[in-house]
Amino acid sequence: MPNPRIERLKKLLANDPNDDVAWFGLGKDYFDDGSYEEAVNALRQCVTVKPTYSAAYNILSQALHKLGRLDECRTICDEGIAVSTKNGDAMVTKALEMLKSSLPA
Repeated sequence: MPNPRIERLKKLLANDPNDDVAWFGLGKDYFDDGSYEEAVNALRQCVTVKPTYSAAYNILSQALHKLGRLDECRTICDEGIAVSTKNGDAMVTKALEMLKSSLPA
């Protein structure tokens, strides 16, 4: 059964494809549902629309980690750490640093 929140967000994005909050919500809902590839696609769109969206880098890196795409995960962690540090989002910075440090060398 389709997630009603996902369906609502898709309709919203059909009307406004530049809604960064809707892209983030869609990516987070996909992630929570275990649809990691879809989460990656939505969250990449989120940071394309708004490159300073710190939280999107955090969930995006987690989705890439779940998919075993560790090189991409490391890259997104680095990008997200730079963005979140600049934004002063200490919690996101810490989460990204912890994930990055857990990745194999």
